[in-house]
Parts: sequence; structure tokens; C-alpha cells
Amino acid sequence: MLLLVQYTLVFASVLTLVALGGCFSEHSGVINIGLEGIMVIGALGGALAMKFMPPGTPAPLILLLVTLAAALAGMLYSLLLAVAAINFKADQTLVGTAMNLLGTAAATVFVKAMNTARDVSNVSATIEYIEQKKALLIVDGTEFNWFMVITVIVLIGAYVVLYKTRFGLRLMACGEHPQAADSVGINVYRMRYAGVLISGALGGLGGIVYITAGVSAWRFEYGVAGFGFLALAVMIFGQWKPLHIALAALLFGLFRALSNVYSGFDVLASLPIPSAVYNMLPYIVSLIVLTFTSQKSRAPKAEGIPYDKGLR
Repeated sequence: MLLLVQYTLVFASVLTLVALGGCFSEHSGVINIGLEGIMVIGALGGALAMKFMPPGTPAPLILLLVTLAAALAGMLYSLLLAVAAINFKADQTLVGTAMNLLGTAAATVFVKAMNTARDVSNVSATIEYIEQKKALLIVDGTEFNWFMVITVIVLIGAYVVLYKTRFGLRLMACGEHPQAADSVGINVYRMRYAGVLISGALGGLGGIVYITAGVSAWRFEYGVAGFGFLALAVMIFGQWKPLHIALAALLFGLFRALSNVYSGFDVLASLPIPSAVYNMLPYIVSLIVLTFTSQKSRAPKAEGIPYDKGLR
């Protein structure tokens, strides 16, 4: 049972971070379908930081540098969406889809080229699970990754920023009625850039959490197993509200965790259900949940609509 709780919290952390990223972007008025690709690039940034970190680096410093590297990589990659959608008014869904395809392909090519240049025999681009147990908090024999603590801090911060600060209120105004926001002196373009960059940072952070805490070994060409799209489902089910998003992430994280630990439950292990079905559970659940709840969803009114000062 403790193992189920551990995996649930790990996967819920990933989904919460990425869904919060999508929440900030959509509250600003930009749909970020490219979260999947941003997660991969963020994972690449964090993995490279781990790879080139000198031996003997203290565990707290490892955690800090890896987190910053993943967030920075995600932010830089999200600039593609920001420039295309905000400056050139491109179709945001198409740009996001292209970013998903490009992220996985570019990361795979980059890592294989780097490995080949260094005469490394293994060019499979596998990132191993972090060995330093010092980076984990041990409670009653169960490992809780420090990224879970970071997720809670980010969640509280997101709530405060969106609902208790002038920046958050202005950001949401740009996603609801950008023309009205502009009329009172709010720079809509700047706020949308801010929303997309925050989305990139959180998406990149979610990517490094996924590869270090969510899986034991990872290959760049595998991507992130649809977690970017699953995070979008969490965001919609959570009604674009941080606290609701966290609860939705726990639900989806529970079903994803079952695929890792179902064999430890005699009742589940005795059922004639293939393991692939347990792997598909969170995606099946997301389809069912969105089927019954999406009609009542209230997305920001101006999301996906390029801002034009001439429109009133």
C-alpha cells in the first residue's frame, strides 16, 4: 500500500506541475498543446546538468541545479510557441503539435550525436535512475522524492500568484477579455509571453521529475508516454484552478500508479487482466471523465484567439 501511495504521489507531482504550466498559459490566452515536447526538452536540460556535474557535488546542489536547468530548458523551448502564437498569430494547436514532434526528435538526435562524438558505445540515450539516495526523503522505509516537496511549493505559489497578486489578475484578464485589459493599460503581449514562459518552466520541471522519479530507465525516443496530454486532461478536469488540478492529478496519478504495483495486490494480480490494460487505465479514465465533464468546463474565453488591438 505504501508503494502505491509513493507512486501515486510521484505521478501526481508530474501531472500537477505540467497541468499548472498549461493553466498559466491558457489563463493568458494561449493554448499550449506542446507540453509533451516541453517535458522532453526539460528532461534533456536536467539530464545534461546531471551528466556534466562534477563528482562529489552535494545532493542539495544537485537538486537545485537540475531543477533550474530543466525549468530553463523548458522556458527556452516554449519561446517557439510564444513567438509563433503571439507575434505571428499562428494557429496555436498546430504550433503545439509541431513542438511535440520536434521535441522528441531533436532531443534524440542531439543525445545520440553527443554520445557518438564522445565515442560512447551506448548510444541508446538511456537516463538511469538517480543513485544518490541522499536526494530522497525516507519515511517509514518508503522513499518520497524531494520533487514532491517542490510540487507542493509550486502549487501554493501558483494559487497565490493567480488569485492574490496583481500579476495573476492581469494575466487572467488577458485570457478572458484582452481588449478590455489593454484599455486599462495592461500590455497583453507581455502578459501572454509571461504565461507561456511560466508554462514552459513548469513543463520542463515536470519532465525532469518524470524521468528521475517516475521511471527506472528512460529513452528520449520514447518521449514521456503521453503525460503532456494527460496533464491537459487534468487541467480541464480541474477547471483551470490550481487546487482542483492537484486533486485531479491525484486521481489520475492513482490509476497510473496501479500499472506499477498491481502485482503486489493479490486481488488485482489474480484477475485475468493483461498488464497493458493497467498501463492504459489513466488514459481510459481521462476519456471517460472528460466525456462527462467537458461540457460543463469553462475555459478562459479568449484562449486560442490571437490578440488584435483593432478588435473591440
